[in-house]
Amino acid sequence: MARRTRSAFLENRTARLKLATRKKPYTALIAPGIFLAYRRNAGPGTWSVKAQGWLKRFALADDHEDANGESVMTYWQALEKAKTLARAGEGNSEQPISVAEAIEAYEADLEMRGGRKYNATQLRLHLSDALKGKAIALLTERELRDWRAGLVKKELKPSSADRIGRSLKAALALAARNDKRITNTASWQNGLKKLPDSEVARNVILPDHTVAALVSGSYGEDAAFGLLIELLAETGARESQVFRLTPSDLQDHLTAPRLMMPTSRKGKNRKIEYRPLPISPRLAKALRQQATGRAEHAPLFDKIWNLAALFRPVVERLELGLEVTPYALRHWSIVRQLLKGLPTRVVAAHHDTSVAMIEKNYSRYIIGDPTEALTRATLLDFEKPFNLAQAA
Repeated sequence: MARRTRSAFLENRTARLKLATRKKPYTALIAPGIFLAYRRNAGPGTWSVKAQGWLKRFALADDHEDANGESVMTYWQALEKAKTLARAGEGNSEQPISVAEAIEAYEADLEMRGGRKYNATQLRLHLSDALKGKAIALLTERELRDWRAGLVKKELKPSSADRIGRSLKAALALAARNDKRITNTASWQNGLKKLPDSEVARNVILPDHTVAALVSGSYGEDAAFGLLIELLAETGARESQVFRLTPSDLQDHLTAPRLMMPTSRKGKNRKIEYRPLPISPRLAKALRQQATGRAEHAPLFDKIWNLAALFRPVVERLELGLEVTPYALRHWSIVRQLLKGLPTRVVAAHHDTSVAMIEKNYSRYIIGDPTEALTRATLLDFEKPFNLAQAA
Protein backbone atom coordinates (compact mmCIF):
# COMPACT_ATOMS: atom_id res chain seq x y z
CA MET A 1 0.00 0.00 0.00
CA ALA A 2 1.41 3.38 -1.03
CA ARG A 3 2.23 5.80 1.76
CA ARG A 4 0.27 9.02 1.98
CA THR A 5 2.19 12.27 1.75
CA ARG A 6 2.29 14.08 5.08
CA SER A 7 2.65 17.79 5.68
CA ALA A 8 3.17 18.92 9.27
CA PHE A 9 1.91 22.48 8.63
CA LEU A 10 -1.14 21.58 6.48
CA GLU A 11 -2.58 18.27 7.60
CA ASN A 12 -4.52 19.54 10.62
CA ARG A 13 -6.48 22.73 11.28
CA THR A 14 -4.51 23.70 14.38
CA ALA A 15 -1.27 23.88 12.41
CA ARG A 16 -2.92 25.68 9.48
CA LEU A 17 -4.43 28.40 11.66
CA LYS A 18 -0.96 29.25 12.97
CA LEU A 19 0.17 30.16 9.44
CA ALA A 20 0.35 33.81 8.39
CA THR A 21 -2.53 35.15 6.28
CA ARG A 22 -1.30 35.83 2.73
CA LYS A 23 -2.30 35.72 -0.93
CA LYS A 24 0.43 33.30 -1.97
CA PRO A 25 -0.64 29.76 -1.12
CA TYR A 26 1.33 27.30 0.96
CA THR A 27 2.11 24.15 -1.00
CA ALA A 28 2.98 20.53 -0.40
CA LEU A 29 4.39 18.19 -3.06
CA ILE A 30 2.03 15.21 -3.08
CA ALA A 31 3.14 13.49 -6.30
CA PRO A 32 5.67 14.16 -9.07
CA GLY A 33 4.71 17.53 -10.58
CA ILE A 34 1.56 17.84 -8.44
CA PHE A 35 1.16 20.18 -5.47
CA LEU A 36 -1.64 20.59 -2.98
CA ALA A 37 -1.98 24.32 -2.32
CA TYR A 38 -3.56 25.94 0.74
CA ARG A 39 -4.37 29.63 0.90
CA ARG A 40 -4.56 31.08 4.42
CA ASN A 41 -7.40 33.62 4.59
CA ALA A 42 -8.92 35.71 7.35
CA GLY A 43 -11.84 33.28 7.17
CA PRO A 44 -11.66 29.62 6.14
CA GLY A 45 -8.73 28.69 3.92
CA THR A 46 -9.09 27.14 0.49
CA TRP A 47 -7.60 24.05 -1.17
CA SER A 48 -6.25 24.17 -4.73
CA VAL A 49 -4.29 21.87 -6.98
CA LYS A 50 -1.18 23.14 -8.76
CA ALA A 51 0.28 21.23 -11.69
CA GLN A 52 2.13 22.02 -14.92
CA GLY A 53 1.85 25.77 -14.40
CA TRP A 54 -1.87 25.99 -13.61
CA LEU A 55 -3.69 26.44 -10.31
CA LYS A 56 -7.31 25.37 -9.66
CA ARG A 57 -9.25 25.94 -6.44
CA PHE A 58 -11.71 23.18 -5.59
CA ALA A 59 -12.83 23.32 -1.93
CA LEU A 60 -12.76 25.08 1.43
CA ALA A 61 -10.53 23.73 4.17
CA ASP A 62 -12.11 22.44 7.38
CA ASP A 63 -10.63 25.32 9.37
CA HIS A 64 -13.90 26.36 11.04
CA GLU A 65 -16.46 23.70 10.12
CA ASP A 66 -16.55 19.95 9.75
CA ALA A 67 -15.65 18.46 6.38
CA ASN A 68 -18.37 17.03 4.12
CA GLY A 69 -16.05 15.63 1.45
CA GLU A 70 -17.44 17.94 -1.24
CA SER A 71 -17.41 21.67 -0.57
CA VAL A 72 -15.41 21.40 2.67
CA MET A 73 -12.46 18.98 2.88
CA THR A 74 -9.82 17.77 5.27
CA TYR A 75 -6.18 17.70 4.21
CA TRP A 76 -6.40 14.01 3.33
CA GLN A 77 -9.56 14.43 1.30
CA ALA A 78 -8.05 17.41 -0.52
CA LEU A 79 -4.88 15.43 -1.24
CA GLU A 80 -6.80 12.69 -3.05
CA LYS A 81 -9.01 15.16 -4.93
CA ALA A 82 -5.94 17.12 -6.07
CA LYS A 83 -4.40 13.98 -7.53
CA THR A 84 -7.61 13.08 -9.30
CA LEU A 85 -7.93 16.50 -10.86
CA ALA A 86 -4.29 16.73 -11.88
CA ARG A 87 -3.87 13.45 -13.65
CA ALA A 88 -6.44 10.68 -13.03
CA GLY A 89 -3.93 8.31 -14.61
CA GLU A 90 -4.06 10.07 -17.95
CA GLY A 91 -0.95 12.23 -17.81
CA ASN A 92 -2.96 15.21 -19.02
CA SER A 93 -1.15 18.48 -18.28
CA GLU A 94 -4.07 20.75 -19.20
CA GLN A 95 -6.12 22.54 -16.58
CA PRO A 96 -9.41 20.75 -15.73
CA ILE A 97 -12.17 22.06 -17.93
CA SER A 98 -14.76 24.35 -16.36
CA VAL A 99 -18.50 24.42 -16.96
CA ALA A 100 -18.16 27.66 -18.96
CA GLU A 101 -15.53 26.09 -21.23
CA ALA A 102 -17.75 23.04 -21.70
CA ILE A 103 -20.62 25.27 -22.85
CA GLU A 104 -18.32 27.00 -25.36
CA ALA A 105 -17.32 23.61 -26.77
CA TYR A 106 -20.97 22.54 -26.82
CA GLU A 107 -21.96 25.67 -28.75
CA ALA A 108 -19.21 25.05 -31.30
CA ASP A 109 -20.34 21.43 -31.66
CA LEU A 110 -23.95 22.51 -32.21
CA GLU A 111 -22.90 24.96 -34.90
CA MET A 112 -20.77 22.32 -36.64
CA ARG A 113 -23.67 19.83 -36.65
CA GLY A 114 -26.27 22.37 -37.72
CA GLY A 115 -27.98 22.33 -34.32
CA ARG A 116 -29.51 25.18 -32.34
CA LYS A 117 -26.82 27.38 -30.76
CA TYR A 118 -29.67 28.87 -28.75
CA ASN A 119 -29.47 25.79 -26.50
CA ALA A 120 -26.04 26.98 -25.36
CA THR A 121 -26.68 30.72 -25.27
CA GLN A 122 -29.87 30.27 -23.25
CA LEU A 123 -28.06 27.97 -20.82
CA ARG A 124 -25.51 30.66 -19.96
CA LEU A 125 -28.27 32.99 -18.81
CA HIS A 126 -29.33 30.55 -16.10
CA LEU A 127 -25.93 29.70 -14.61
CA SER A 128 -24.26 31.67 -11.82
CA ASP A 129 -20.66 32.85 -12.26
CA ALA A 130 -19.62 30.45 -9.52
CA LEU A 131 -21.12 27.47 -11.33
CA LYS A 132 -19.69 28.55 -14.68
CA GLY A 133 -16.19 28.73 -13.20
CA LYS A 134 -16.36 25.38 -11.44
CA ALA A 135 -14.40 22.40 -12.75
CA ILE A 136 -16.72 19.76 -14.16
CA ALA A 137 -14.87 17.05 -12.25
CA LEU A 138 -16.01 18.72 -9.01
CA LEU A 139 -19.74 18.92 -9.78
CA THR A 140 -21.97 16.98 -7.41
CA GLU A 141 -25.40 15.45 -7.87
CA ARG A 142 -26.90 17.57 -5.10
CA GLU A 143 -25.44 20.78 -6.52
CA LEU A 144 -26.97 20.19 -9.94
CA ARG A 145 -30.30 19.08 -8.53
CA ASP A 146 -30.49 22.19 -6.35
CA TRP A 147 -29.57 24.40 -9.32
CA ARG A 148 -32.43 23.10 -11.45
CA ALA A 149 -34.85 23.29 -8.52
CA GLY A 150 -33.82 26.94 -8.22
CA LEU A 151 -34.92 27.52 -11.82
CA VAL A 152 -38.42 26.31 -10.96
CA LYS A 153 -38.46 28.50 -7.84
CA LYS A 154 -37.72 31.46 -10.13
CA GLU A 155 -41.08 30.69 -11.75
CA LEU A 156 -39.75 28.75 -14.74
CA LYS A 157 -42.09 25.99 -15.79
CA PRO A 158 -40.88 22.44 -15.08
CA SER A 159 -40.76 21.85 -18.84
CA SER A 160 -38.47 24.86 -19.32
CA ALA A 161 -36.23 23.93 -16.38
CA ASP A 162 -35.97 20.38 -17.69
CA ARG A 163 -35.11 21.60 -21.19
CA ILE A 164 -32.33 23.85 -19.86
CA GLY A 165 -31.08 20.97 -17.72
CA ARG A 166 -30.89 18.72 -20.79
CA SER A 167 -28.72 21.30 -22.52
CA LEU A 168 -26.34 21.32 -19.55
CA LYS A 169 -26.25 17.51 -19.53
CA ALA A 170 -25.34 17.50 -23.21
CA ALA A 171 -22.53 20.02 -22.66
CA LEU A 172 -21.12 18.07 -19.70
CA ALA A 173 -21.36 14.74 -21.52
CA LEU A 174 -19.44 16.17 -24.48
CA ALA A 175 -16.71 17.42 -22.14
CA ALA A 176 -16.49 14.03 -20.42
CA ARG A 177 -16.01 12.28 -23.77
CA ASN A 178 -13.08 14.56 -24.51
CA ASP A 179 -11.42 14.52 -21.06
CA LYS A 180 -11.07 11.14 -19.34
CA ARG A 181 -10.27 12.85 -16.04
CA ILE A 182 -13.96 13.65 -15.73
CA THR A 183 -15.29 10.54 -14.00
CA ASN A 184 -18.34 11.95 -12.19
CA THR A 185 -20.85 11.49 -15.00
CA ALA A 186 -23.37 10.08 -12.50
CA SER A 187 -23.57 13.56 -10.97
CA TRP A 188 -25.53 14.99 -13.90
CA GLN A 189 -27.15 11.73 -14.99
CA ASN A 190 -28.82 11.47 -11.58
CA GLY A 191 -28.96 15.12 -10.56
CA LEU A 192 -30.64 16.23 -13.80
CA LYS A 193 -33.06 13.37 -14.35
CA LYS A 194 -36.24 14.35 -16.16
CA LEU A 195 -38.78 16.07 -13.91
CA PRO A 196 -42.05 14.10 -13.53
CA ASP A 197 -44.24 16.83 -15.05
CA SER A 198 -41.71 18.30 -17.46
CA GLU A 199 -43.56 17.31 -20.64
CA VAL A 200 -47.01 18.59 -19.79
CA ALA A 201 -46.48 22.19 -20.90
CA ARG A 202 -44.91 21.37 -24.27
CA ASN A 203 -47.51 18.86 -25.47
CA VAL A 204 -49.92 21.56 -26.62
CA ILE A 205 -52.50 20.15 -29.03
CA LEU A 206 -54.08 22.89 -31.15
CA PRO A 207 -57.30 22.71 -33.20
CA ASP A 208 -57.02 22.91 -36.97
CA HIS A 209 -58.42 26.44 -37.23
CA THR A 210 -55.80 27.74 -34.74
CA VAL A 211 -52.96 26.20 -36.73
CA ALA A 212 -54.36 27.79 -39.89
CA ALA A 213 -54.46 31.15 -38.12
CA LEU A 214 -50.86 30.76 -36.93
CA VAL A 215 -49.68 30.01 -40.46
CA SER A 216 -51.63 32.94 -41.89
CA GLY A 217 -50.33 35.27 -39.16
CA SER A 218 -46.76 34.18 -39.84
CA TYR A 219 -47.10 35.14 -43.49
CA GLY A 220 -48.12 38.56 -42.22
CA GLU A 221 -44.72 38.88 -40.53
CA ASP A 222 -42.63 37.88 -43.56
CA ALA A 223 -43.20 35.69 -46.61
CA ALA A 224 -40.18 33.43 -46.00
CA PHE A 225 -41.02 33.14 -42.31
CA GLY A 226 -44.62 32.25 -43.14
CA LEU A 227 -43.46 29.58 -45.59
CA LEU A 228 -41.18 28.10 -42.93
CA ILE A 229 -44.04 27.90 -40.41
CA GLU A 230 -46.32 26.35 -43.02
CA LEU A 231 -43.65 23.76 -43.81
CA LEU A 232 -43.29 22.89 -40.10
CA ALA A 233 -47.05 22.52 -39.78
CA GLU A 234 -47.59 20.43 -42.90
CA THR A 235 -44.69 18.04 -42.34
CA GLY A 236 -44.47 17.99 -38.53
CA ALA A 237 -40.69 18.07 -38.87
CA ARG A 238 -38.27 19.51 -36.32
CA GLU A 239 -36.62 22.88 -36.90
CA SER A 240 -33.21 21.22 -37.21
CA GLN A 241 -34.51 19.09 -40.08
CA VAL A 242 -36.07 21.84 -42.18
CA PHE A 243 -33.01 24.05 -41.84
CA ARG A 244 -30.96 21.28 -43.49
CA LEU A 245 -33.24 21.10 -46.53
CA THR A 246 -31.78 22.10 -49.89
CA PRO A 247 -33.48 22.77 -53.26
CA SER A 248 -32.36 19.31 -54.41
CA ASP A 249 -34.57 17.72 -51.72
CA LEU A 250 -37.73 18.98 -53.42
CA GLN A 251 -39.30 16.46 -55.79
CA ASP A 252 -42.11 18.59 -57.17
CA HIS A 253 -44.16 16.14 -59.20
CA LEU A 254 -47.25 17.96 -60.50
CA THR A 255 -49.83 15.82 -58.69
CA ALA A 256 -47.81 14.06 -55.98
CA PRO A 257 -44.91 16.28 -54.83
CA ARG A 258 -42.75 15.31 -51.90
CA LEU A 259 -39.73 16.33 -49.88
CA MET A 260 -36.71 14.19 -49.12
CA MET A 261 -36.61 15.12 -45.43
CA PRO A 262 -33.30 14.57 -43.60
CA THR A 263 -33.53 12.67 -40.33
CA SER A 264 -32.46 14.38 -37.13
CA ARG A 265 -29.24 13.68 -35.27
CA LYS A 266 -31.03 12.72 -32.09
CA GLY A 267 -29.83 9.73 -30.08
CA LYS A 268 -26.68 7.73 -30.63
CA ASN A 269 -27.07 7.40 -34.39
CA ARG A 270 -25.69 10.65 -35.86
CA LYS A 271 -25.88 9.45 -39.48
CA ILE A 272 -28.32 11.49 -41.59
CA GLU A 273 -30.71 9.60 -43.84
CA TYR A 274 -33.44 10.97 -46.13
CA ARG A 275 -37.08 9.93 -46.08
CA PRO A 276 -39.74 10.99 -48.62
CA LEU A 277 -42.60 13.02 -47.16
CA PRO A 278 -45.68 13.86 -49.26
CA ILE A 279 -46.52 17.56 -49.42
CA SER A 280 -49.32 19.53 -51.04
CA PRO A 281 -48.90 20.95 -54.56
CA ARG A 282 -49.43 24.44 -53.09
CA LEU A 283 -46.52 24.02 -50.65
CA ALA A 284 -44.33 22.49 -53.37
CA LYS A 285 -44.92 25.52 -55.62
CA ALA A 286 -44.05 27.93 -52.81
CA LEU A 287 -40.88 25.97 -51.96
CA ARG A 288 -39.79 26.00 -55.60
CA GLN A 289 -40.17 29.79 -55.62
CA GLN A 290 -38.15 29.93 -52.38
CA ALA A 291 -35.41 27.89 -54.08
CA THR A 292 -35.07 30.36 -56.96
CA GLY A 293 -31.51 31.70 -57.13
CA ARG A 294 -30.18 29.17 -54.60
CA ALA A 295 -27.65 26.49 -55.50
CA GLU A 296 -28.98 22.93 -55.57
CA HIS A 297 -27.17 21.97 -52.36
CA ALA A 298 -27.35 25.32 -50.55
CA PRO A 299 -29.74 25.71 -47.58
CA LEU A 300 -33.33 26.27 -48.66
CA PHE A 301 -33.92 28.60 -45.68
CA ASP A 302 -31.59 31.01 -43.95
CA LYS A 303 -30.84 29.81 -40.42
CA ILE A 304 -32.93 31.30 -37.60
CA TRP A 305 -31.41 30.53 -34.20
CA ASN A 306 -34.38 31.54 -32.05
CA LEU A 307 -37.45 30.78 -34.08
CA ALA A 308 -39.70 30.80 -30.98
CA ALA A 309 -38.94 34.48 -30.33
CA LEU A 310 -40.04 35.44 -33.87
CA PHE A 311 -43.12 33.24 -33.52
CA ARG A 312 -44.21 34.80 -30.20
CA PRO A 313 -45.78 38.03 -31.66
CA VAL A 314 -48.04 35.88 -33.84
CA VAL A 315 -49.07 33.84 -30.79
CA GLU A 316 -49.77 36.99 -28.76
CA ARG A 317 -51.92 38.57 -31.49
CA LEU A 318 -54.09 35.45 -31.49
CA GLU A 319 -54.26 35.65 -27.66
CA LEU A 320 -52.79 32.19 -27.20
CA GLY A 321 -50.67 31.06 -24.26
CA LEU A 322 -46.89 31.40 -24.30
CA GLU A 323 -46.65 27.61 -24.19
CA VAL A 324 -47.57 27.67 -27.91
CA THR A 325 -44.24 27.47 -29.73
CA PRO A 326 -43.29 26.24 -33.21
CA TYR A 327 -42.90 22.77 -31.66
CA ALA A 328 -46.67 22.72 -31.05
CA LEU A 329 -47.07 22.36 -34.83
CA ARG A 330 -45.26 19.02 -34.61
CA HIS A 331 -47.62 17.84 -31.87
CA TRP A 332 -50.59 18.91 -33.98
CA SER A 333 -49.29 17.06 -37.04
CA ILE A 334 -48.77 13.83 -35.09
CA VAL A 335 -52.19 13.96 -33.40
CA ARG A 336 -53.98 14.87 -36.63
CA GLN A 337 -52.57 11.82 -38.42
CA LEU A 338 -53.46 9.56 -35.50
CA LEU A 339 -57.03 10.87 -35.41
CA LYS A 340 -57.28 10.24 -39.17
CA GLY A 341 -56.58 6.59 -38.45
CA LEU A 342 -53.04 6.27 -39.84
CA PRO A 343 -51.17 3.29 -38.35
CA THR A 344 -48.89 4.28 -35.50
CA ARG A 345 -45.84 2.94 -37.30
CA VAL A 346 -46.55 5.16 -40.32
CA VAL A 347 -46.99 8.23 -38.12
CA ALA A 348 -43.73 7.46 -36.30
CA ALA A 349 -41.79 7.04 -39.56
CA HIS A 350 -43.28 10.23 -41.01
CA HIS A 351 -42.15 12.22 -37.95
CA ASP A 352 -38.71 10.62 -37.54
CA THR A 353 -39.48 9.10 -34.15
CA SER A 354 -40.28 5.68 -32.70
CA VAL A 355 -43.53 3.82 -32.12
CA ALA A 356 -42.62 3.69 -28.41
CA MET A 357 -42.40 7.49 -28.21
CA ILE A 358 -45.71 7.91 -30.07
CA GLU A 359 -47.43 5.45 -27.73
CA LYS A 360 -45.89 7.08 -24.67
CA ASN A 361 -46.87 10.67 -25.50
CA TYR A 362 -49.95 10.35 -27.71
CA SER A 363 -51.59 7.06 -26.71
CA ARG A 364 -55.02 8.62 -26.08
CA TYR A 365 -55.17 9.73 -29.72
CA ILE A 366 -54.36 6.34 -31.26
CA ILE A 367 -57.65 5.12 -32.76
CA GLY A 368 -56.51 3.49 -35.99
CA ASP A 369 -55.15 0.24 -34.56
CA PRO A 370 -55.12 -2.31 -37.42
CA THR A 371 -56.35 -4.98 -34.97
CA GLU A 372 -59.49 -2.97 -34.12
CA ALA A 373 -61.68 -4.76 -36.67
CA LEU A 374 -60.58 -8.16 -35.39
CA THR A 375 -61.22 -7.15 -31.79
CA ARG A 376 -64.63 -5.68 -32.64
CA ALA A 377 -65.71 -8.96 -34.20
CA THR A 378 -65.32 -10.68 -30.83
CA LEU A 379 -67.69 -8.33 -28.98
CA LEU A 380 -70.89 -9.96 -27.72
CA ASP A 381 -74.25 -8.31 -28.47
CA PHE A 382 -76.13 -8.61 -25.18
CA GLU A 383 -79.40 -7.31 -26.71
CA LYS A 384 -79.80 -10.50 -28.76
CA PRO A 385 -81.21 -13.60 -27.03
CA PHE A 386 -78.51 -16.01 -25.96
CA ASN A 387 -79.14 -19.69 -26.70
CA LEU A 388 -77.58 -21.78 -23.94
CA ALA A 389 -78.18 -24.99 -25.84
CA GLN A 390 -76.18 -23.74 -28.81
CA ALA A 391 -73.43 -22.54 -26.50
CA ALA A 392 -73.13 -26.00 -24.98
